Formats: sequence, C-alpha cells, structure tokens
Amino acid sequence: MVRDSRRDGSFDAAAETRLVRRLGSRLLPLLLLLLLLLLLLLPPASSESQKGPFQAPIPATGPGLSVYMSQEEVLRLIGIDAELYYVRNDLINHFALSFNLQVPVETTNLHFTWHAKSKIEYKLGFQVDNLLAMDMPQVNISEQGEVPRTLSVFRMELSCTGKLDFDVTVLMQLNMTVNTSKNITVLNFKRRKMCHKKLDLEVKLPILDKNNTKAIFDPVNAAPTTSTRVFYISVGVCCAVIFLVAIILAVLHLHSMKRIELEDSISNSSSSQGLSQPSTQTTQYLRADTPNNATPITSSSGYPTLRIEKNDLKSVTLMEAKAKVKDIAISRERITLKDVLQEGTFGRIFHGILIEEKDPSKEKQVFVKTVKDQASEVQITMMLTESSKLRGLHHRNLLPITHVCIEEGEKPMVVLPYMNWGNLKLFLRQCKLVEANNPQAISQQDLVHMAIQIACGMSYLARREVIHKDLAARNCVIDDALQVKITDNALSRDLFPMDYHCLGDNENRPVRWMALESLVNNEFSGASDVWSFGVTLWELMTLGQTPYVDIDPFEMAAYLKDGYRIAQPINCPDELFAVMACCWALDPEERPKFQQLVQCLTEFHAALGAYV
Repeated sequence: MVRDSRRDGSFDAAAETRLVRRLGSRLLPLLLLLLLLLLLLLPPASSESQKGPFQAPIPATGPGLSVYMSQEEVLRLIGIDAELYYVRNDLINHFALSFNLQVPVETTNLHFTWHAKSKIEYKLGFQVDNLLAMDMPQVNISEQGEVPRTLSVFRMELSCTGKLDFDVTVLMQLNMTVNTSKNITVLNFKRRKMCHKKLDLEVKLPILDKNNTKAIFDPVNAAPTTSTRVFYISVGVCCAVIFLVAIILAVLHLHSMKRIELEDSISNSSSSQGLSQPSTQTTQYLRADTPNNATPITSSSGYPTLRIEKNDLKSVTLMEAKAKVKDIAISRERITLKDVLQEGTFGRIFHGILIEEKDPSKEKQVFVKTVKDQASEVQITMMLTESSKLRGLHHRNLLPITHVCIEEGEKPMVVLPYMNWGNLKLFLRQCKLVEANNPQAISQQDLVHMAIQIACGMSYLARREVIHKDLAARNCVIDDALQVKITDNALSRDLFPMDYHCLGDNENRPVRWMALESLVNNEFSGASDVWSFGVTLWELMTLGQTPYVDIDPFEMAAYLKDGYRIAQPINCPDELFAVMACCWALDPEERPKFQQLVQCLTEFHAALGAYV
C-alpha cells in the first residue's frame, strides 16, 4: 500500500515495486497462454476466393415470402444478437422498414437473406441523396428476376467516393410481383452511412497483360504468405501484451496517488464566484481524458426542480391537447403548403404561406409542422402538447407557435414564424461542408454571438421558471442575419432519430444532452438546462457534430459519474471551453446561471472583436 508522502515524509517505493513484481509474476503465465491460444486459433490462408452466401433448401409447404437480416449480420451492424425480419411469410414488418439503419463507416457490404415458397418476381432500384459522396450501390444479383426458392443471401455494396464528407442516405426499393395476381408490393429499405473525404493516395493494382486476362504476379504488391502473416500477428500480440502490462502499472501508480489528489481537491474546493475566472481545477477534471474526483450529486436549492414521471406527455388525450390550443385555431383554408423542409417517419415540416385574416390580400411566410397519414393518435397528441411548450412567451430569441389547425377530417397543423435559413443543426453541418471552399463562411465570433442569443433566450425562460428539457442545436432556428431563436422539441424525435435513445423504459430521450441528475433521477431544473446549453455550445464550436458519439447510450450515466466529458473541440479557445466545463459540473449548485453565461460570453465576444 502506498503511503501519503505528505504525512510520512517519504514515498515507499520498495513496497510498490514488490507489488508490481508480484502482479507481474502472476499475470505473465496467463498472458503467454493467451498468446499461444491466439496462434493456435489463426485461420489457415486460403487461395480460393469466397464462394458466396450459404444456401440451404427449405420445405415448400405453401406460398410465402421472407426477407430478413441474419443474426450474424444484425450483430455485425448494430451489436444485437437477433434476426431482423422485414417480411416473414408474407407479413410485412413496417416498423423494421421504417427504421433508418446507420451503417458503420468501415462497413462496405450489407447482406440480406430471402426466399419464397412459390414464384415471385422482383425488381430492384436504388436512390442516393448525394452521388458526389457515394456511388450508386451495386448488388451481386440481377436487378430483376425471380426470388430464389432456397434460402439465399444477396449482397449490396456501399462505396464512398472519398470526394467529400457527407452523411449519405441510401434507399433500396424492392418491388415484389405475384405472378398469379399481378399484385405489386413495394419494400423500401433505408440506410445511412457517413462518408469521409480521402487523401490522394496511390492505389496499387495487379499488373495486367494486355493480351491476357490473367494477372501477372508482382512480387512488390504480392499478398503476404501465411508464415509472414503469423509473424506479424505474433509481433502485434506481443506489443499488445506489453501495452497491457504498462497499463496495469500505470493504474497501480494512479491508484496510489488517488488519496493525495482527493485530499487536495477537498481542501481547495470552494463555491463558484462567477465565470470570468474559472478555477484551474474545474477545467482540468472536466477534460475528456481526466477522471473526476468531485463530490456526489446533490439536489440543487438554487434552481426550481421539476420531476417528470415517465410517459407524462402520453397520458394526455388528443381531445385534451386540442382543447388547450383551441383559442389559437384557424381555418385550413388560410394555410398553403409549399416545399417540404424536413421529413421523418411520421412527421413533416413545410415552408408555408399564411393568409392574413383581416386582409386576405396580405400573406406571410411560416413554418408548418404536421403529420403523415400513418401517424398514431399518441404521436399527434405529443406534437400538439410539445408545440405548446413556449406558447404565450415573448422574447426576441424564442419562437413560440402562433396558430394551429385542428379541423375534423384534416391532419393537425402547427404554425410558427418563418426563419429563412431553417434548422440550426442542419445549417451548421452545411457550413462544415463548404468550410474547405469558403473558410470565411462563418467565423468564431459569429458562433459566439449565436451562443449569446441562445443564452439570452434561456435566461428569459429561467426568469419565467420555464424548463425547456431538450435544449440543443436541432431545436433552434436561424435566419440570414444570423439571428437565432429557440423552438420547442415537437417532432424532433422523428426528424433527428439518431439524437434520441430508449434506455429500456420505452421513452426516447436526448441522452447525450442530458445532465446526470436527469439521467439517473429523472429530475429537471434550470441547472439541467445549463448542462444542455454547454453541450449546445460544443455543437456550435464543432459545426454540428454529435457529442459523445463513441459512447454507448446505456453507459452515459456511468461515464459522466466517473467525471469524463466531451473533448475540447479543435480551434476552440481555452476560455470558451472553460465555460462549457462549468456547465457540466456534477453538483447542480456549482453550475452558473444563464445570466452569468450571457455576461461571460458577451465579454468574450467583445475580446474577440478587439483582435479582428
């Protein structure tokens, strides 16, 4: 055991050395055994290419079509040990088809298993929303033909061009025709993949003889032999073992110093005096690679706390939701829908035109939120309820609803004032795409000014004791004058499904933006909104990147409890990251108020202007 050098006056290095040697003598045989097992389990090299998907006959007991992803494919893509059926014996799983599956960056091939018990003709088609980022998908089967009668697998290749960074959406359309009745069923499979811009690297290809189709052996580019592979793998395993031993020694050393650091943090801790001079200790332990020895979470007495019961919005009936907005209801005839700005599984946002009631010759542009025909009553109720969150509030940085349309026989609509550059998150990502060609498109001073506006709107909500609970860039809008306004989160779960996760309680929540007390105890307050503002500020400085993208949502609470936070963005000043760090303090009482954030960011913005 390592003693406190401040109390004994010396550091017992001999005791630590004996401990390390004892652990090393016990771990070394196990590590050698692991190395031997890895070498024995190495697969032999094969000179033949892969033969393709495995096929096995199935009993033809009657007509039927099945299309699904095998257990191995689902485990490879999303880490779940189960099969994912899209069609099982002619029954279509609409929930599975509506799921827009995120394909890992390193994955280029997708496999689908299918078969039919009777003659069914098919036709394949593909759509890619950005052909500059990804080539048109290729499959190893013909684009039209008959569904095989035996259990078969076909492959779809998703190849990025490497020309630019883009989150590509791919649609595979499978048209099924039953020959006897000529009925056509259309299956749409949606996939998303992030393509990245590649460096210009020379690609080495086999040398081909012009007069012969066979490749000539090139000793420079030849694949390594089996013995060479074994050698390189052995070296890699040995390096991994050495690295593992080094990590164990480092953990032992950190454990010996933990008590000293904890006593220092307790003796030097004090209450926060503002943001103009954030403490060095706070900034240090909130770095992404530094654990936190802060005190446990306690309830905040400086903020009004709101405890939200699960599914509280779903407990409201559609009739009650309509009654709450009846006083701002207007006729459907006054609304004209134009372009679709955003679209999800069941919701849409339109660019619309609203005719003035007193003077029909006057029109104004608006946002119109509405739902599709397949939307359920619960989804419609949640849209109306969440749209009313900011209703009746008036501030230059808030965008509450102005009207609704709830006529019988019509799809419900929610009307908001128009902001011509639209959603802030989509705007930031668009700026990131054009950043290489136009570095002056948006400056750091502009981003800080956006943050000030969001802080001003949230400060107004805090004074009115309104808790937003879902502050993020996706719930803000912007115009061409770079004026930012905070909106409600109606339809956000549908329009940004990758930002919300269900932790086993049938409730989609913005896990990566939530404070720890909200994740663990389901408690929301102005302090939890401050935490979300810190994450939103991080989104601004990264131009719309997703926070904690490498952390499993189920592990977020434990990750935050251990004191880990998002890394400091590239080119983000230390002073600005210190503001984020203060927002992510474990104790809600130690987080700043929004008025302090406005003052601090305003001073930082003025300092930036002095250097321009």
